[in-house]
This record gives sequence, structure tokens and C-alpha cells, in this order.
Amino acid sequence: MKKTMLLSVLLLFVIAAAGLSVYAKKDNKPAPQGATSQNDHVIRVYGPGGPLGPIKEAAEKFSAETGIQVEVTAGPEGKWIDQAKQDADIIFGGSEYMLQNFIFTYPEVIDTKSRTELYPRAAGILVRKGNPKKIESLEDLTKKGVKIIDVNGAGQLGLWEDLAGRKGLIEGISQNIKVSVKSSAEAIDLWKSNSSTDAWITYESWHYRLQDVTELVELPEEDKLYRGTPIAVTKITDQKKEAQQFINYLKTEESHEIFQKWGWK
Repeated sequence: MKKTMLLSVLLLFVIAAAGLSVYAKKDNKPAPQGATSQNDHVIRVYGPGGPLGPIKEAAEKFSAETGIQVEVTAGPEGKWIDQAKQDADIIFGGSEYMLQNFIFTYPEVIDTKSRTELYPRAAGILVRKGNPKKIESLEDLTKKGVKIIDVNGAGQLGLWEDLAGRKGLIEGISQNIKVSVKSSAEAIDLWKSNSSTDAWITYESWHYRLQDVTELVELPEEDKLYRGTPIAVTKITDQKKEAQQFINYLKTEESHEIFQKWGWK
């Protein structure tokens, strides 16, 4: 009798254990191949290439001071968006409208209440080393023989037109735009591979990434236009406190000095 009861108890125990095992397997599905767990204490930050320099430098200092690792991935959106939708903790933009377009396209990603403006950056003119066409102003971009690159996107949408419109130079500059591209990455490749182009109206900050192949023509303060550098925590992060801590760090005077070094105001 006791032996039978003991066998029954053991049988019930085996059945219960098997049930728990099945439940656990059902509840803990393996991550998709290539996916990265968010709870590995790494803050993952994504955005366009323009602000990469200062954000990466600030991230390295933040990590050294806090022990919280920050990984910054930047460049054309198409190269990182699939991964960002899985593990992004923070997204930044190259201008306010650029981040807003991202929110329109991926409303499930950004926590809009966390949206923060970092620092503005001014537009300027990049020219070839030695400035062979002697370009010193917006007016010089209307001269015969000047060939301009236009980035029609990547935070620069309408940038040259806004600058030119205030001085009555839209037609003259428009006639000298020889090629339009959609991203700064394309403009950089073109600038480096085709020396026939003379000027690129873009952010001053790009000069600090391209000092070996450009000179910067700064515009007078009354002619300058500024655009913002927004950043936000994502809805999908499980490290909201740490992500916000990094954004707060980017707003410190120490980080501001880093941005200024890279061409921000």
C-alpha cells in the first residue's frame, strides 16, 4: 500500500515537473537570430551621421565616468533601422524636422515626451582645399563656373534655399547646383571621388569630420541659419533610467564643450 502511494506521488511529481518545463519553454521564447538582448547593460544609441562625432566622444567620457557602456551607431537610416527597432534605447536626429519625420514613420519607437533639444549648429559653405574658386560668400556661389552639391535631405532639406531666399539668390544658386543627393554620406563619397564640384552648402560641423578634404567658409552671423539636434528615449527600452541619465549628461557643460569643438554653437 505504502509502495503504491509512493509511486503515485512520484508519478505526480514527474508530471508536474514536465508541465513546468513546457510552460517555461513556451514563455521564454528564444530571441530571433541576430537580435540582441536589451538587458545586457549597454545603452544603444542610433541616428544620422552628422552628430556622430560629438555624441560618440561624449558617450566615451560618460562610460568612463559611470561604468555604463554606450554604443553609438550612426549613418543613413536604412543601414540601422531594422536593428534599432529591436534594441534602441535612444534615437537622435540631425535636425528637428528629421526626428519628427522619424516619429511619423515609426510612431511605435519614440517616446515623444522624452524629446530633448541638445545644441544648434550653423550652416556654412564647404569648399576645396586652397579654395581655388575664391568662394567667400553666398553671392560667390552664383558666379559662372561654380559647381554646387545639394543634399536634399538628411537634415539639410531646403537649407540652401532658406539661406539664399533671404538675399534674393535662389535662382543664381539653383542654376549652379550640378548634383543633388539624399544623404551626407552620398555627398561625401561624391566630394572625394569627383573633384569637379566646388562647394557644398551644409552644416559647419561637417568640416570637422572632413578637414583633410575641405575648407570652411563661415557665413556672417546675420546670414547664418541654425538647426537643432534633437534626441529622445525610445518606447522599447528597458533601460529608461540609464538612457535618460546619458541624455542628461549630454546637456552638461562638459558635453556642450565637446559639441562646440565639433562645430555646434
